[in-house]
Amino acid sequence: MDINSLRQIGKRLFGEIGSMRLVPFSQEPLAKGAGGDKTFAVDKKAEDIIISSLESLNMPLSIISEELGTMEIKGGGQRVVIDPVDGSKNAITGIPLYCTSIAVADSDNVSSIRLGYVINLLTGDEFWAERGTGAFFNSRRISAQQDDVIYMVGYEAQNPGRDIPRLHKLFSEARRTRCFGATALSISYVGYGAVSVFVSPAPSRTFDFGAGYLIVREAGGIVTDTEGRPVESVELNLKKSTPLLAAGNRQLHQKALSLLG
Repeated sequence: MDINSLRQIGKRLFGEIGSMRLVPFSQEPLAKGAGGDKTFAVDKKAEDIIISSLESLNMPLSIISEELGTMEIKGGGQRVVIDPVDGSKNAITGIPLYCTSIAVADSDNVSSIRLGYVINLLTGDEFWAERGTGAFFNSRRISAQQDDVIYMVGYEAQNPGRDIPRLHKLFSEARRTRCFGATALSISYVGYGAVSVFVSPAPSRTFDFGAGYLIVREAGGIVTDTEGRPVESVELNLKKSTPLLAAGNRQLHQKALSLLG
């Protein structure tokens, strides 16, 4: 499997999911997904497109997906970690900011991720990375922020009353803050250079950040937990595993750690 395989999946997703603009709260949940969140029709449709596309490759794969959980194709092989719709809350409330995230790994932890792909399902914008070859936005190579000014902080607050107070010092040093509601997109924008620092104080799952992790690393940025510890040993599974701190460079990362600490 190579990045072109993932881009072909993205093309299908954008063509079919991108046109599904929703009236706010127009969907009822179908069930609870394997990752613990509610599954909506848009999640199920996106996952079905991805799984059928992967099956058509006719190669051994081990799938880890937010909705269906785990499955093996042709006895299992390299791991494919999928969030069919990251930003489902945005999707079901009519907010046009959600994406698909796919990471391909050789083994069972974050350090083994070799391909990362994120597509904005409303604009068709693609972020991707291949280990050792760089990060790209719509076929153009990208780099994370070079200087140490905290222009923009992106964040996730799963529990605002608990999470946001922990971020006040970091926010006070930022020129702007944004909560996009889609972790994979937020991390990708660190690699793009539009976001200086992204932080999620609550534990995230690898299908949320696996692709973004590689995009940031290949763009020259850094991804750790909020204590500065490496995330490379985190296992690729459905569990909420680690809080996240992504920064465009080492200086930004150290600043953010100090402010969070």
